[in-house]
Amino acid sequence: MSSQFKLMEQRRFLPFFLTQFLGAFNDNFYKNALVVLITFQAARLTELSPGVLVNLAAGLFILPFLLFSAIAGQFADKFEKSRLIRWTKLLEIGLMLLAALGFALMSLPLLLATLFLMGTQSAIFGPVKYAILPQMLDETELVGGNALVESGTFLAILLGTIVGGLLIEAPNGVAWVSAGTLAVAVLGYLSSRAIPPAAAVDPQMKIAWSPVRQTWQMIRFAADERTVFLSILGISWFWFYGAMFLSQFPGFAATVLGGDEKAVTLLLAVFSLGIALGSLLCERLSGKQVEIGLVPFGSIGLTLFGLDLWWASAGLEAAGFGAAGLGAAGLGAAGSGAAGLEAGAAMRPLAELLAEPVVWRILFDLVMLSLCGGFYIVPLYALVQSRSAPSHRSRIIAANNILNALFMVAAAGLGAGLLVAGASVPQLFLATALLNAAVAIYIYTLVPEFLLRFIVWLLVHTVYRLRVEGIEQVPEKGGAVIVANHVSFVDALIIMAGCRRPIRFVMDHRIFRLPILSFIFRTSRAIPIAPASEDRAMMERAFDEVARALEAGELVGLFPEGKISGDGEMSPFRPGIARIVARTPVPVVPMALRGLWGSFFSRKGGAAMTRPFRRGAFSRIELVADAPIEAAEVSPEALYQRVAALRGDRA
Repeated sequence: MSSQFKLMEQRRFLPFFLTQFLGAFNDNFYKNALVVLITFQAARLTELSPGVLVNLAAGLFILPFLLFSAIAGQFADKFEKSRLIRWTKLLEIGLMLLAALGFALMSLPLLLATLFLMGTQSAIFGPVKYAILPQMLDETELVGGNALVESGTFLAILLGTIVGGLLIEAPNGVAWVSAGTLAVAVLGYLSSRAIPPAAAVDPQMKIAWSPVRQTWQMIRFAADERTVFLSILGISWFWFYGAMFLSQFPGFAATVLGGDEKAVTLLLAVFSLGIALGSLLCERLSGKQVEIGLVPFGSIGLTLFGLDLWWASAGLEAAGFGAAGLGAAGLGAAGSGAAGLEAGAAMRPLAELLAEPVVWRILFDLVMLSLCGGFYIVPLYALVQSRSAPSHRSRIIAANNILNALFMVAAAGLGAGLLVAGASVPQLFLATALLNAAVAIYIYTLVPEFLLRFIVWLLVHTVYRLRVEGIEQVPEKGGAVIVANHVSFVDALIIMAGCRRPIRFVMDHRIFRLPILSFIFRTSRAIPIAPASEDRAMMERAFDEVARALEAGELVGLFPEGKISGDGEMSPFRPGIARIVARTPVPVVPMALRGLWGSFFSRKGGAAMTRPFRRGAFSRIELVADAPIEAAEVSPEALYQRVAALRGDRA
């Protein structure tokens, strides 16, 4: 896991990380200070109730993401990105001066206007924040970079929320908040000055200022690549899920746990730290590549631990655990902690809550739920960045921000509606967990690639421990053929796990009748083939499909032995590979699988898959690739020698 932290030592990443961290911190520093001020000083500021004001503040901050993200996406594609970031940080300094004036005058309209403008500044920063990463980082660093950004963002949200709430309640709190937010804004600007240049991708673009038309245009850009668009919907769903949980923490802490503001802070801290940890674990679990197989793993955890959280908290609610500490007034708006509690209501101190085993179960569920959220969100962000056309990447990320905002608004509306209808907070958790399962099944039905990668990821992280060497020899773009020795029924899956690009394997048609393997190979668009003596027409169709795939710039995988080894040794390569490259001249990448002979999926000692745990769990295997061979130099005999040399003595 240490490798991703090496980015923190490099100028191409550290200044950007500090800039975005300080920006997220300041947003929540100011926003929570204002929420607490509104909660406890509402009578001095306005005749409106604290609940209405808190929800108004939340709406004013998120509204600019709907109005201005489309224009911000154009800015990020048109202008050099480090300069655009510096502009946004200068704007933040001006806004913090305006906030200081609002605090000095105790002017609620000015403070709310500043909050709206801060949302606007964040909306401008949003597209450039994610679009700059692929320009600063190598592809193998993209997951680690996103993991650091996501973990840093949630930690900044946590710290900003805590600091804002504490300082505004301190003696001379308004002055401390004014000085603190201004100081953080200045630090953010200073760090932004060290961000290296990131070239504009479309400097000739003419900015279109119509928010509605451009919002629709941004969504169309995103929808051009189906997997990217569905990934954006997945990201937006995560923000729906997270907003639904986070907004209920004050009510949950009071009505279910019977705790005070410290209990709310504990829940927020556990949730934020869990996402940060899950994000940081993504690089190790994904092997430094964009591993979308982690997304189903994360969504399963979001559902299972969400259900257990409901189960545990519903039991507390039924037992009246939190009711004794509440007055008749109940809770006010989400985010205000004790805003709606009657004065003098006796709340359980944090130490008393932590003495209850069921509270530790709830905290464990929150940690695991949010940890799985990190597994879910980081690969999706990296996928959107890596598969978006560079010329439109910022605008696609702007579309993501728009949809994120819409989903968070929907979460607030649904949560409020269910509470008004009489649902309890644990019941909201139950509804969200079940909705998550339904959404996950729907998305994975539309894009089976997610489930395919999940199965492959499980294979190489439970049955085997895979070491990959030389995979950079596979061309980043264009058609090529991968050839390897054939030791077991899962050889193709091991190669798919080790290679960042999708591969279409040529497979014996009988494989398509095997459970699980049939789903995997059909989903990966494998090409079924039969011997000429069995079905010549199928064989010819297979060669035609291989030619079309290579001409379209795809990778094709082939096991030239034509069969799985029965004794651990390699059989001579058949002439089909020579026919393929003669028809479509492309490079051929030799690979070798090591350590699979004797595993559950090999034929050592008899039929495969009949003797489980023959090698135990997590047995070591290797995938080794060599330099590509040009088509003119390809022959079955030469390829055999190259693969045999790569394999060595370890079958």
